[in-house]
Amino acid sequence: MIPRQLYRSIHANYLLYTSKKTLLSKLRKKTGYTLVNCKKALELHNNDLEKAEEWLKEQAQIQGWSQAVKLQSRITSQGLIAVVTNNNHGALVEINCETDFVARNKKFLDLAETILSSVLKHGMTFKSDAPVNKTVLFTNCISALPADDGKSLGDHSALTIGSVGENINIRRALCMSVGSGLHLYGCTHPTPINPVPSSFGRYGALVAIKSDEECSTLGLQLCQHIIGMNPIKIGDPNVDEPHVDIDEESCMLYQEFLFDSSVSVQQLLQSKNTEIVDFARFEMGEVVETETPKQQLDSIETCG
Repeated sequence: MIPRQLYRSIHANYLLYTSKKTLLSKLRKKTGYTLVNCKKALELHNNDLEKAEEWLKEQAQIQGWSQAVKLQSRITSQGLIAVVTNNNHGALVEINCETDFVARNKKFLDLAETILSSVLKHGMTFKSDAPVNKTVLFTNCISALPADDGKSLGDHSALTIGSVGENINIRRALCMSVGSGLHLYGCTHPTPINPVPSSFGRYGALVAIKSDEECSTLGLQLCQHIIGMNPIKIGDPNVDEPHVDIDEESCMLYQEFLFDSSVSVQQLLQSKNTEIVDFARFEMGEVVETETPKQQLDSIETCG
């Protein structure tokens, strides 16, 4: 027969072991880090789950920065375009990685959501009397923006690099805001499985429309038209037919409407008493004008 005192000791040790095992299981499931690292984190912080989780993230971030330096020369030819709209505000973001496999990884998609949210909030801080306000941001500026947890997007990117083991580049972003009487719509292609207001794809577009009423279906179709037909400019709404010196293919108004080739975009808009005021289009991996050193400094100041 086991003495009562020894029994209590065995029972207490068993409960302690079970409790530690449960904490270890929770921490590993929540963070996705290795069993060894999770166990070390709990030991260092007296089984405080929150402190252990924070320590793991800090360690991963440190390792992520180290990994980022090692991987920064590797080509990031894959990735995604992310789009979000919030009433009169919207944002487009391009984030690159090395492989299509990582572009579909949950950690990469979570990073995209974090970046998109921060860029949108940054765009909402600009004040302007113009009907449409557009701001283009590049890597240095975007990386300096704060996320909801106070850490920079560069820190979040490093954390993800440490997790997925691939180089990641937050390449560029565009913020767009519209004034009263205008409506802003956005979408990505291929058709996303996640619903608006945010979506991911290899192409993305925003369009600002002047209309007396909400026209979300038309706005979505025009975004898809912009993605598919790749217009360079809007064109003159006061001209029904383009002049011979105007490139009909590059002006959106004179293009055949993507969803009905029997009418031009101009004719469609006239039938609905609607006007396109501005638009933007991102294509994953397309050649874009890069920043000069002075633009990089100005960009950082703007983000600050």
